Amino acid sequence: MQLIDWLIVLAYLILTLGLGLLLARKASGSLVDFFVSGRSLPWWLAGTSMAATTFSIDTPLYIAGVVGSRGIAGNWEWWSFGIAHVVMIYIFARLWRRSEI
Repeated sequence: MQLIDWLIVLAYLILTLGLGLLLARKASGSLVDFFVSGRSLPWWLAGTSMAATTFSIDTPLYIAGVVGSRGIAGNWEWWSFGIAHVVMIYIFARLWRRSEI
């Protein structure tokens, strides 16, 4: 790796550490502040965050396995997951927010 590569990695680490320290102070007020952002997030942002966390690094591996074993038609399983998550965001997130879960 060249010097510029190391500088980019170092800048990224410093930025994420600074952001973590800043947000740690902000979230250290109570458990509600830490887990649900003090109930200040709009319902659609909380729902989008929940759906985004389900599509992690293992999702491309799963899709590759489905397509490899079932063919390209196996992609419909993946699309049904995406549609289900959008439904979850716009139907259930608002209800969860109202019930203070």
